[in-house]
Amino acid sequence: MRKIKAQLFMSLDGVVEAPDQWHFPYFDEEMGAAVDATLGRADTLLLGRRTYDSFAGGWPQREAAGGEDAPFARVLGDARKIVVSDSPLAFTWRNCEQLRGDLAAGVAALKEEPGTGAPVWISGSVSVVRQLLAAGLLDELNLLLHPIAVRGGLRLFEPDAAPVPLELLSAETFRTGVLNLFYAVAAAPGEGTYEDAKTHLPRH
Repeated sequence: MRKIKAQLFMSLDGVVEAPDQWHFPYFDEEMGAAVDATLGRADTLLLGRRTYDSFAGGWPQREAAGGEDAPFARVLGDARKIVVSDSPLAFTWRNCEQLRGDLAAGVAALKEEPGTGAPVWISGSVSVVRQLLAAGLLDELNLLLHPIAVRGGLRLFEPDAAPVPLELLSAETFRTGVLNLFYAVAAAPGEGTYEDAKTHLPRH
């Protein structure tokens, strides 16, 4: 079974919208290596419509230009790209296909596809990540947590929704202060009260 994993740039106050407006000062060799270890190794990408439009509007041209980012652009171009949208799409980038209809059913089928067993990576695509978290279909969540409070914009975890318990799989601190965090969805932690917690307080 293939795993579904998502990577998002996130600010300290939980914003994931428009990272191009605030995360580049933190993008160094360590973050580049982290992104290469995930999206740079992916053979399949699952993208929301807006993320696809952003990628397709830049990466093909960067590959053609042959600059320093051309090898990474080529990897993205060669990957199978599954775009989630119910609207008609006219693809201008190679290796693209459309996922229409029930997202949970489509992703459940994707997880069962035979092949290499390599994970399917999601980049950004907040609506897709939210739906897969709610459906229990997201296996890992990679958050690159930036030490900046953006103070406005879309957050990954919307207010008034059900809690999402997570298990920390690994954590790495970059020189810039960015935290590279990997989580898996966890079982609910159960109930607890202050009466339970106070037994763990230090005694002076």
